Amino acid sequence: MNTGPFFIRLQHADGRLPVCASKFWGNPDLPEDVDYPMAYYPDTDSYEPYHFICQINLADLPPQDILPRRGLLQFYANIHYYLGWDCDVEISGYPSGADMVKVLYFPDPDPVSFRTVVVVGDDESDVLFPHEMAMSFDGSLRDDEPCIHLLGEPEFREWEEWDEPCRGWRVLLQVDSFDGDDFNLNFMDCGVLDFLISDEALRRLDFSDVRGIVLST
Repeated sequence: MNTGPFFIRLQHADGRLPVCASKFWGNPDLPEDVDYPMAYYPDTDSYEPYHFICQINLADLPPQDILPRRGLLQFYANIHYYLGWDCDVEISGYPSGADMVKVLYFPDPDPVSFRTVVVVGDDESDVLFPHEMAMSFDGSLRDDEPCIHLLGEPEFREWEEWDEPCRGWRVLLQVDSFDGDDFNLNFMDCGVLDFLISDEALRRLDFSDVRGIVLST
């Protein structure tokens, strides 16, 4: 049984990537009837966009036995602080609430019925998120590459189990700290962000209760 991890290698995109392609950063591809996911902030009674991290076209993965062989899996999180924004830390060294991260799964990613949703700031010429990067998948990484992977074991966990309510849960996606031409992503001194999900929820393809946690040295 192939259970991963599937290491994600990133490359600069030559031009705009096709709709529903696997990609890191940029803007997500969503069905025509699905809005960009927004996080609710009760202190200000307002909604703000989650930060889009990546989307994975599952058909691009090597043969595996955990996830469907087809579909588009998207990851969002409130990680603005870790990208240098002037805001509070929202995901820390304890499992977050389910409202701090968002994972969307679309079983039939037909590019004809999807469109790219671009998020801009108050000035409509101000694109908020870093430029998209192409993704490929491998069984290993070079030493100079960020340790980003789907499934697999977490980096920097110094205990045997997650805290409740995530006891027994697995890593769905790990995102490493790294720099690019237009971003500096730093999780508490070069740590990682893990998306956590229970095996039962993953079997049901229920991504409504995914949690985030930041681990570091």
